[in-house]
Amino acid sequence: MACRVLFVDDDKALRTSSVQWLELSGFDVAAADSAERAFAMAAADPPDVIVSDVRMPGADGLSVLRHFTELDPTLPVILITGHGDVPLAVEAMRLGAYDFLLKPFEPEHLVEVIRKADDKRRLMREVIRLRSLLGGEENLAGRVIGSSPQAAAMRAKIAALASVDCDVIVMGETGTGKEVVARALHDLSRRASGPYVAINCAAIPADMFESELFGHEAGAFTGARGVRVGRLEYANGGTLLLDEIESMPLALQAKVLRAVQERHIERLGSNRPIPLDLRIVAATKEDLKAASEAGRFRQDLYYRLHVGEIVLPPLRERGEDIPLLFLHFASEAAHRHGRELRPLDKGNIAALLRHDWPGNVRELRTAAERFAIGLETPAEQLALPALDAAAAWLPAQLAAFERELIAAAIREHRGDMAAVAQALGVPRRTLNEKMTRHGISRRDATEQTG
Repeated sequence: MACRVLFVDDDKALRTSSVQWLELSGFDVAAADSAERAFAMAAADPPDVIVSDVRMPGADGLSVLRHFTELDPTLPVILITGHGDVPLAVEAMRLGAYDFLLKPFEPEHLVEVIRKADDKRRLMREVIRLRSLLGGEENLAGRVIGSSPQAAAMRAKIAALASVDCDVIVMGETGTGKEVVARALHDLSRRASGPYVAINCAAIPADMFESELFGHEAGAFTGARGVRVGRLEYANGGTLLLDEIESMPLALQAKVLRAVQERHIERLGSNRPIPLDLRIVAATKEDLKAASEAGRFRQDLYYRLHVGEIVLPPLRERGEDIPLLFLHFASEAAHRHGRELRPLDKGNIAALLRHDWPGNVRELRTAAERFAIGLETPAEQLALPALDAAAAWLPAQLAAFERELIAAAIREHRGDMAAVAQALGVPRRTLNEKMTRHGISRRDATEQTG
């Protein structure tokens, strides 16, 4: 859709020539000869960018600026004037003007400024939409981000397991977000007010493992000068994450199994049982069932922990979520570093979609932060070979994704279009329009099932 520009100037000759030039440049342009007329026109047909003269009879350009920035802070207002008034320019920028141009201006320069303003407006509105969609920390969609079926399935599984008090195995490649899932299971459970304790089993020396998990009494061994509460005991009333549990020594797995089964422990050097009330989340990048069958992991411990299971897909299998995740992480990083978030062009989005992301979400987050602080673009970071224009065209890629998403929902709900519209979060009329645009028929989609 073409950018809608509202051009406001009481000079008829300048107004007419500027409108003609902007229309030839591909903009959808409306013109007003006064601020009051501009207010009425914008109320009937909201513009994407405002260009306004400053010196006009009646309400001036600063009034135009104040009016529209109060209505919509994301709406760019570009001011033009024939007076080289530096204090006026400073005041305009202070009030939130996107830019300030002096007459006579080059038409090509105005076109360039409008295009950049429109890019910024689109980006700001997308960030606002994402923040609204993702919600706060208590919102599961704000933690497991994505619109793909895989992301929706993960959120559903987390919500289901968070509501019951069972141990869970979370399996996924490095960087897929296992600790994020573990934290969500805790925060959305009845144990949310209790402690959340995470321990990386690969980072603890074997000779310290037992003391780290179970704690010890003073004098239990050389160097044990005082009482130490172990991680299992410290997590009482809450959740314990055993990250990289596949790295836990086999000898210690037997003691952990006993603690999991009996829900009590004894500190080293003590015979006093300490009751445990906690949920254990075991995170692993390895298939523990296969590891137990191969003798690398205790089979009885695997079956005891395997009450609930969440398998996290690698990022390469949920490619449609990549631009959304990248924008989310880049927005967070830009805010944290006090930078303005740059828009992504179609070439950079194509680069994001073509990379296979061996480091998964962790790698993507780093790439987004580097982009946000002004370092390499995704295309520069990933050093991918050039694509032809048709393959890199973002609308084509997004349209293909939208078509597949709709078809998959139709298959999942066996042609029940009311259920499909509800699942996709769109009105039935919008769904019908999208199906027509993408050439999707209910019969063809359902015939692909099974």
